[in-house]
Amino acid sequence: MTTTPRLALVPGEPAGIGPELCVRLAQQPQPVPLVAFCDGEVLRDAAARLSLPLTLRDEHDPGPERAGALRLRAIPRAVPSTPGRLDVRNAPYVHATLTQAADAALRGEFAGLVTGPVHKGVLNDAGIAYTGTTELLAQRAGCDVVMMLASRTLRVALATTHLPLRAVPDAITRAGLERSLRILHAALRRDFGLAAPRIAVLGLNPHAGEGGHLGREEIDTIGPVLDALRAEGFSLAGPLPADTAFLPSHLAQADAVFAMYHDQGLPVLKHAGFEQAVNITLGLPYVRVAVDHGTALELAGTGRADASSLLLAARFAAEMVGRD
Repeated sequence: MTTTPRLALVPGEPAGIGPELCVRLAQQPQPVPLVAFCDGEVLRDAAARLSLPLTLRDEHDPGPERAGALRLRAIPRAVPSTPGRLDVRNAPYVHATLTQAADAALRGEFAGLVTGPVHKGVLNDAGIAYTGTTELLAQRAGCDVVMMLASRTLRVALATTHLPLRAVPDAITRAGLERSLRILHAALRRDFGLAAPRIAVLGLNPHAGEGGHLGREEIDTIGPVLDALRAEGFSLAGPLPADTAFLPSHLAQADAVFAMYHDQGLPVLKHAGFEQAVNITLGLPYVRVAVDHGTALELAGTGRADASSLLLAARFAAEMVGRD
């Protein structure tokens, strides 16, 4: 890893709001160098639409960070992009920005990645198998990961991510839960500076199974894993009924919530602070923080897109690499 930590910045879908968010991010001096992996014209066009200054610098420019400037590692688009209009011909470009940034981080050129929104549909329409950036980065690094969304007041990690709901119960195994909880526990200590993390673990079924009357996953799978980890000193509450676990009195006793599936925990976090949260991939050999929203094609080019999540993602990533 370089002496001065650097972060790779991936704007994501060029027809979405990602480039505009990156231009707004560039208006603030950053505590660590940011290098954008994209076509420079995408950023220049976005800056022109927003009437904001933008100077693109060589990624190895030794000068200090300054507002209105961004370092660049140029990756060309296939065709010009139009805000709000997806073009399948640029899907390989989007994929290349992600994979090249990930590979550079794996080589130690960057301490972490900050990623903007990607449109899953257009990548798959182009014949690129893509379920999500979290999964892509895990496959690239050859490691197990955990998805966590976080704000300044709430952290929610997931046992499963982008699966059809009918596939979730079969995906929840003792080995998988133990692996994910170990990753979460280690990341809370390393990346967030928590010496003894407290994790609230949700059940899968309504009322956490109601003693087996509404399902046995809590008894047969989740509970035994929690008991085994508690014996090692982990601070774990649960399995908890999901409908009451997010009450303020319960959250006050937890540093993170571990949900069993995507839509069990994330709607609560997004309701509490949409665009004030970030998506963090735990378990990678580098830091990865992303926005908590999509490409918002209907807002692209209007200048109305809120950059709060990307600004927070950059701050989170800088803080996390600073703890290494």
